[in-house]
Amino acid sequence: MNKVKPELLAPAQNLAVGKAAILSGADAVYIGAYSFGARKNAGNSLDDIKELINFAHLYNARVHVTLNTILTDKELVEAEKLVNKLYEIGTDALIIQDMGLLELDLPPLELHASTQCNIRTKEKAKFFEEIGIKRAILARELSIKQIEEISKYTNIELETFIHGALCVSYSGQCYMSAYNGSRSANRGDCAQCCRMKYSLLTESGKVIAKDKHLLSLKDFCAKDYLDKLIQAGVKSFKIEGRLKDENYVKNVVLYYRNLLNKYEKPSDGLILTDFKPDINKTFNRGYTRYFLSGKDEIFNFETPKSTGEYMGEVKSVSKQGFTLSTSQKISPQDGLLIISKNKTEGFLVNKTENGKIFPNKHIDIKVGDKIYRNKNVEFENLLKNAKIKRVIFVEISVYKDYLEGKDGNFKVTLPFKFGSFAKNEEKMKENFRVSFKKSGESVFSCEKVNFKTDKIPFLSMSELNKLRRELFQKMQDERLKNYQRPRFGKIKYSPYIEKIQDYRLNIHNKKAEEFYEKCGVRAVEKSLESTGNFKNKELMRTKHCLRRAYDICLKTGCKNESLYLTDNNKKYILEFDCKNCEMVIKPL
Repeated sequence: MNKVKPELLAPAQNLAVGKAAILSGADAVYIGAYSFGARKNAGNSLDDIKELINFAHLYNARVHVTLNTILTDKELVEAEKLVNKLYEIGTDALIIQDMGLLELDLPPLELHASTQCNIRTKEKAKFFEEIGIKRAILARELSIKQIEEISKYTNIELETFIHGALCVSYSGQCYMSAYNGSRSANRGDCAQCCRMKYSLLTESGKVIAKDKHLLSLKDFCAKDYLDKLIQAGVKSFKIEGRLKDENYVKNVVLYYRNLLNKYEKPSDGLILTDFKPDINKTFNRGYTRYFLSGKDEIFNFETPKSTGEYMGEVKSVSKQGFTLSTSQKISPQDGLLIISKNKTEGFLVNKTENGKIFPNKHIDIKVGDKIYRNKNVEFENLLKNAKIKRVIFVEISVYKDYLEGKDGNFKVTLPFKFGSFAKNEEKMKENFRVSFKKSGESVFSCEKVNFKTDKIPFLSMSELNKLRRELFQKMQDERLKNYQRPRFGKIKYSPYIEKIQDYRLNIHNKKAEEFYEKCGVRAVEKSLESTGNFKNKELMRTKHCLRRAYDICLKTGCKNESLYLTDNNKKYILEFDCKNCEMVIKPL
């Protein structure tokens, strides 16, 4: 067994999803509180977060809370109160973007620099290490080589995304949503402009692409690179998806848990399930390894919605239905998607009969059209009804007048009273075994019952069941009491050495301004959300290049003609940083 202990970090839209993630094998979950998270529609009460924390801590798993928006001066006051409440209920770490928080009177809570902090250089990672941040959540655009360079240059913990939706812009550096409708991504209210339709035009008016989802990327999947990422120095593997439902989280978490089982877990418990996970059968826009290793096709211009699993080509078409070249079972109410050169259209399966598929509406379908399934009813029902349990094995020893329970980490004793010794000792021993192998709602599973007494006390089955419940409860209490939560030291100040010292620092309040001034940043520029001055500003900087996508890359000698994006309401000019292979979108 490899002694590295990578953390599998899962999203939790709510309490139920968080518990499902832990049961499916997550070592930690991240969840939003009722305010100030980067997913405005994924907030949770303190009571729910506390319940999730206690549940996670039973398995020695962690709960990270997202407080990763930029805040106004007034909001900072409320945020300080919230952080203290989060600390009181046992939160393990706080994920932040706004450096104004560091100027507050915070409890000793471990802090993680959000991916919204745009950490993509070793110098920036080092800056966060020097000010006392425990973990850096790296930009998704990095290659394994770049991650390794950061790891060798710093001692900060590194967290990387391994699965889920991709922001086309460097996270924390997208202002398209704020520019278009005052819904700021940095304020937790992204309008997902990247999933909209655009046309790509030349300066002379030539239409290169019309009404395509030109900024929409496939979903990230790093399943083939986990070992290399661990070797590069990654501590935590993050699954994206705080708006994803319980079925999605069960499936994806268990899939990656199985891949990581050759390594030790930082959390406890064996995962027992009755289904085989399959990430191709759940929500995805097609998968890409992004920039981890070499070139890959990263975009999906046809649809921003789930394409799901490729099923095959249309073999024949009749007036009411069609046949498909696939060996897979198609069920009524499955969602299918046609993707062809001229159209992308979805529909539900009304019924199937003798290999023929009948859509629930008229579809313009032709022989050779490619069909995908983006809703698999049978698999979704399997996930919904799946039996997933995470058990901690315990060994119980019976003494003359007390029980001892050990789970590998902790040991507790429980005295009991009895009236007489058993006349039939073998039968009594069997009753002990039968009772203690019932786990019920407990997290424990009894592997072995030892008898450490010459005479076996006589207890009724109801008395044994009561003792089992009391012992398991005492063991749970012991685990919670002894859970070791990391503590955060005092913040320090270090020179900010990145060249970018303008609106892209996202300074939205006076405390953040004070922090950066103490780190040597002068002539501080406020956030675009503060000023509303978008003129000549970068609305987005991205590694996704439309010149490369349409084979008109300047590096290959193509004509250097200005390119524009339009959504029929607004027009944007595109600039190209060929040295860094980046595209910039600016307002026209």
